[in-house]
Amino acid sequence: MKVILLEDVKKVGKKDEIVDVSDGYANNYLIKNKLAIQYTKASNERLKQELDTKALEEDLFVKEMIKWQEELEKNTITFEVQTGKDDQVFGQISSKQIKDKLMDMGYDIKKNNIVIDKSIDSLGIHNVKLQLHKKVIVNLKISLIKK
Repeated sequence: MKVILLEDVKKVGKKDEIVDVSDGYANNYLIKNKLAIQYTKASNERLKQELDTKALEEDLFVKEMIKWQEELEKNTITFEVQTGKDDQVFGQISSKQIKDKLMDMGYDIKKNNIVIDKSIDSLGIHNVKLQLHKKVIVNLKISLIKK
């Protein structure tokens, strides 16, 4: 029996795939547990419409993230930090502090999307990567200056 998967099913397939499974497995497990629906012309049309809608939404989201990328790469985010002897910075800048600064600028970015390769613990300009989308990565400049 052909079914359209509504969720990822281990060793069967991924969500929105059309797979061929035995009738008993389809009726007694997949359909009963709402993991799949039976493949028909109507369900196939509905699947195509949903996939088209998802693709359109994804394109709009990527375009929005590209705008953010262009705006963020033009700017440098500046942090005023306290320094000690020989301009040694007390502490370091964390991804949470960067996230908070971006929120103040109007960008809603999750903390786990900020990738810090080297610790930001000295004066000057540092590069940080923001992964806005798997297709859109921003090279953000972080500047540390003395208070």
